[in-house]
Amino acid sequence: MATSRLRAWLGRPIDPASLAVFRIAFGTLMLIAVVRFFVHDWIAEYYLTPTHFFTYRGFGWVKPWPGHGMYVHFAVMGACAALIIVGLWYRVATALFTVLFAYAHLIDKTNYLNHYYLLICLGALMTVLPLHACASIDAWRSERVRRLVVPAWALYAIRLQLGLVYFFGGIAKLKYDWLVDAQPMQIWLSANTDFPVVGRYFSEPAVAYVFSWAGLVFDLGIVPCLLWRRTRAVAYAAVVVFHVTTAQLFHIGMFPWIMMASSLIFLPPSWPRRLLRLRAWPPGQTATWRPRLVPAVLATYFAIQLVLPLRHFAYPGNVCWTEEGFRFAWHVMVMEKDGSLELHVREPSTGRHWEVAPTDYLTRYQARMMATQPDMILELAHIVADDFRTRGIVDPEVRVDAFASLDGRRRMRLVDPTVDLARETDSLMPASWILPLSDAAPASLVTVNSQHGARP
Repeated sequence: MATSRLRAWLGRPIDPASLAVFRIAFGTLMLIAVVRFFVHDWIAEYYLTPTHFFTYRGFGWVKPWPGHGMYVHFAVMGACAALIIVGLWYRVATALFTVLFAYAHLIDKTNYLNHYYLLICLGALMTVLPLHACASIDAWRSERVRRLVVPAWALYAIRLQLGLVYFFGGIAKLKYDWLVDAQPMQIWLSANTDFPVVGRYFSEPAVAYVFSWAGLVFDLGIVPCLLWRRTRAVAYAAVVVFHVTTAQLFHIGMFPWIMMASSLIFLPPSWPRRLLRLRAWPPGQTATWRPRLVPAVLATYFAIQLVLPLRHFAYPGNVCWTEEGFRFAWHVMVMEKDGSLELHVREPSTGRHWEVAPTDYLTRYQARMMATQPDMILELAHIVADDFRTRGIVDPEVRVDAFASLDGRRRMRLVDPTVDLARETDSLMPASWILPLSDAAPASLVTVNSQHGARP
């Protein structure tokens, strides 16, 4: 009986208008994102200038295209985004955009951002959902595509994906640094005391506590408030204020604008018709679009989405320090971390020794991001070892002096300097060579190639 009621609730017919607006907003934001890559010449900076890339486990085959291939790659992405906006060849355009977007951002872990991952997730969902059922060229051209109603689960799938971002983003803030020390908020606000009107108060500790706790309450409470009719208007106003504030204070790219536009999906399905005073949505229709495999695929997908952000609990230590299980878990702006390191290469047979700077192999941006992420440090050690082998050095040993600071703590060693990282392998098991976080650890006396900057 309960299963039947659930199926009836998920399959009930709803107005596709809000899904169409979501499609248009997604395509518009993606087109803007592609244009920004061209305007700021990020394609050359991220894909053509580097000589080495940090690969994802199992995706080492993903490489930049030769020549001008990456420019063509992004141009096709832009064309797909435009097709998504107008709803022409919607499924093919959405699928191709998602594959191309995922490919570009699997090339180098340096460029990982939570909202890039979110866009891949949303693109994958949109590929199987009927977001072109109305307000699209496909619907205008084909009666098979055009529908007055769609099943409710098409709407709930997108709501659930966005809800997971907020929920796990709030769970990630349930830690001592955030709640008790108001860190890293104190660091971030202290760097913005020149902010108009209110910036002069940002150096006050109480303000950092207010921002920290407000961020936690917002993440955990905003979705229920958006879904409840009585609080919906105030809740969406809070979404706008929250994300505009974070955009102005922290300069975190398009994430705030993506969340503001996407959160409109929590409004009633017919809100665009009421806003534009279009013909009322006809009641009493039946949602006839019931593909057999899509519900099962979505159930499997969301089971993974529920488990993946929890995997860091299988690793010892502070996830913000070790970063084991950090990615793909919606740890959105929860830490401030900077680091520095040197690599020491030794030839065992002769005892010869070399000191290596990360920028000998990496761009400055890659070196800054790598210095605080142990798995990237390990990969750099292997890159260096491979390079020395090509120079005729037999079985080189690579050890690292790496120091990092988390949320305002004094710098301390991040990895064991006695371990030959060239002999260590990247695996799903906890890395024994990552040293534990200790507030009592001594500060670093070595700050060679110091790298600073918040993780977006």
